[in-house]
Amino acid sequence: MKNILEIRGLNFAYPGREPVLKGADLRLAAGEKLGLTGDNGSGKTTFLRLVSGLEKPAAGTIFYRGAPLACEADFRASRPKLGYVLQDAREQLFFPEVIDDVAFGPLNLGRSASQARQDALEALEMLGIGHLADKLSIRLSGGERKLVAIASVLSMKPEALLLDEPTNALDAKARARIVGILAELPVAAIVVSHDAELLRATCTRFLKLAGGKFEEVGSDAL
Repeated sequence: MKNILEIRGLNFAYPGREPVLKGADLRLAAGEKLGLTGDNGSGKTTFLRLVSGLEKPAAGTIFYRGAPLACEADFRASRPKLGYVLQDAREQLFFPEVIDDVAFGPLNLGRSASQARQDALEALEMLGIGHLADKLSIRLSGGERKLVAIASVLSMKPEALLLDEPTNALDAKARARIVGILAELPVAAIVVSHDAELLRATCTRFLKLAGGKFEEVGSDAL
């Protein structure tokens, strides 16, 4: 079976700045949970944005299921399968009620209103937050907001999640809940985090981004 995601020779630099990716290679297999760490500014979030087609590499190729993602149409087709969960959930939720945020993705994929609602409810139940469906988003706690953001991606039935600092700014109780859920989710993932305990608890393989390239490391090196 082909890798879900493969990166070959990826290069990227912001205008007037040193490159953050210099011939970077990476692969994500089906069912694999990959922990990605690195110093601040090393390019971890930039990498997720490249995979999602929100930035354009200077060189290199991103493959989804063995097919290169070469243009916006390619990325538009791959985004529902490579679900990107932003670091700040407030940037991902924009409807008044939770159910509308979680159903938005399936609706955009052409599913009927009733099917989109069913997909949304299933995603919420998967995360143990079905009771939040009709709640106002502005009344959510930080941990609830993060879970709803993850549900808004899961409702599209992705093959992999791209998670950017999923426990950032959460209290201990919310963090523990997120860690437990991510460890059990039956979906491949790339988890970007400085939280070594989170990565050890949820991931099966670990990479460090340094000097513009990914280096495989053991869990003790996080």
